[in-house]
Amino acid sequence: MSAGTVAVIEIGSTGVRAVIAEIDPDGAYRIIDRAEKPVAFGRDVFNSGAVSRETTGQAIAVLRGMRELLRSYGIEPKDARVIATSALREASNRDTFADRVFLRTGFSVDVIEAIEENHLMYLAVRRALGDDYRQIARSNSVILDVGGGSTEIMLLRRGKMAAAHSLRIGTVRIDEQMRAASGVADYLSRYLSDNVRTTCDMLDADLPLSSVRTFIVLGGDARTVARAVGQATEREYAVVTRANFIRFVDALAGLSPEDIVERFRLRYDEAEAFAPGLTVARLFLERTSAEDLVVPLASMRDGLLVDLAGGPDSKFRKTLDAQVLASAVSLGRKYRFDEAHSKHVASLAATIFDRLASEHGLGRRERLLLEAAAILHDVGTFIRSGGHHRHSEYIVLNSELFGLHLDDQVIVANCVRYHRKAGPNSSHPNFMGLSREDRTIVRKLAAILRVADSLDRGHSQSVSITGAELREDRLVLATESRGGDLSLERVSLAEKGDMFEDVFGLKVMLS
Repeated sequence: MSAGTVAVIEIGSTGVRAVIAEIDPDGAYRIIDRAEKPVAFGRDVFNSGAVSRETTGQAIAVLRGMRELLRSYGIEPKDARVIATSALREASNRDTFADRVFLRTGFSVDVIEAIEENHLMYLAVRRALGDDYRQIARSNSVILDVGGGSTEIMLLRRGKMAAAHSLRIGTVRIDEQMRAASGVADYLSRYLSDNVRTTCDMLDADLPLSSVRTFIVLGGDARTVARAVGQATEREYAVVTRANFIRFVDALAGLSPEDIVERFRLRYDEAEAFAPGLTVARLFLERTSAEDLVVPLASMRDGLLVDLAGGPDSKFRKTLDAQVLASAVSLGRKYRFDEAHSKHVASLAATIFDRLASEHGLGRRERLLLEAAAILHDVGTFIRSGGHHRHSEYIVLNSELFGLHLDDQVIVANCVRYHRKAGPNSSHPNFMGLSREDRTIVRKLAAILRVADSLDRGHSQSVSITGAELREDRLVLATESRGGDLSLERVSLAEKGDMFEDVFGLKVMLS
């Protein structure tokens, strides 16, 4: 992203929020203006399944006002990054809503998947914590954001992504439950305790919550607590002790929404959600060993700005890519994969990809997808060795991989599917459902993955690639083997090299 003035807009469950920022040539940014208006998307969608005409009209009016704000900074609607989260994601009429918004305002709304919310949160946290993140990464961590429609949670094992989940627990949903149970004493406490306990039991399979020492909470509610009882740091985050946080949440039990509005200077709709959101955070906190809460002074919109400001070689992008692969490894461990083999195949595949750059014409994104597919290509053996490529495809399609869009995850699943046996054909719905461009990417990446997998046929990690040379219709790989004998790899390559030859017009040879 080139330097200049940019704008990001988030359409959430409770309102529309805009941020305008100046991006410096070095990728740093500073916020120069903000705007926020409440719009009750969540109440519509979580009750009726769709955004009402009235709410759509209100949203268009709000976005028209924001359009004029952006234009005062020289930003046209087509140049703004506009995302919508859980409420619009679940709305049956989301496409109609997005079309009406575009026609009336010029804003193009991108309804993002939950996993993208997680990666934007992660970017916001990394920027806010700065170099202090390294110290925090020495222990197991949780990153939590309780929104109106969902709770986003990431589990990190010593700084590396263990799992990322989007939970159907949100302050607007909770409020609707409370309205339905009007008059029932202690309903909120029992409802949340039951839901969070079940969720925590599920999360323990990814990372024992009792081992978590660092608890990071995003969101306006947490920032309000930090201002009231927290301690500021030299970075863009505050720290709240566990005891102070619990006392603060306990004290809310005796306050009405009107009291909260007056005491904390919140809007009434924010005050209604204040106690439920913090109660959710408290219930998760109590399952951990964390003595403090780390509260970044940032939001998902900061994650969007980091994403806009950083090019493919930025430190944040490289860190994010590393977390995608860490998430893939964590998923592999869940299914007891051969970790040494899978990581070695990923390394071989990346090497071939780099040496073949002039032939495949692909970039950083595709290299990352190839590495993820290589890590996960054998996870299906957990179900059954026979036909494990199809089982691997199923596992990848039905798992949450941090940092990957849904389309990217489908590409990875297809690459896994075609790492052995028959190649793509028109009878495979998961392949044919891709765009023509993505089907081409799958063919190229799967062909490279087959070659890389054949070079570790014995799962011994004994073969490495030291060079590559294109000779007319051949790709000659210079290799070294600890055992000195490449006969098994040559046989395997003869069996699995056909797709590579079909896709690239090159026969792979070993020297």
